[in-house]
Amino acid sequence: MYYWDKLFNIDGFIRQQKGLPPNNLLNYGYAILRGITARAIVSSGMLTTLGIFHRNKYNAYCLADDIMEPYRPFVDLIVCHIMETEGSIDELSTDIKKQLLSIASIDVQIDGKQSPLMVAMSRTTHSLHQCFEGTARKILYPVYA
Repeated sequence: MYYWDKLFNIDGFIRQQKGLPPNNLLNYGYAILRGITARAIVSSGMLTTLGIFHRNKYNAYCLADDIMEPYRPFVDLIVCHIMETEGSIDELSTDIKKQLLSIASIDVQIDGKQSPLMVAMSRTTHSLHQCFEGTARKILYPVYA
């Protein structure tokens, strides 16, 4: 609750799937991030259904939900920017959707290098695969600058 109050400066904001805006923006942005993550997992030779912490027989993306967690703040920052610049956030306009789709190409720092988020996600999932193989002991995640 503290995080959301300070991030959006909305007293009493509650993060809920069907909650009031900006929940709609967060839902859309996280869905995009989940898709990017699932794609990277599959391209690294793993299954999205076999999660580490997330476990649900009705969720085909448990591993994606695990891996994407540290990337969520990048979506949150885009949503903050949209809230500052857009007049209304009640509906997902084409312009708002375009801004949220930019998540794939924003620059993030991972392992000392700048990379588009989509590339960084592939590095993260590849490093996880290496950990499962036993050839590495560290999962690469971005740092927040």
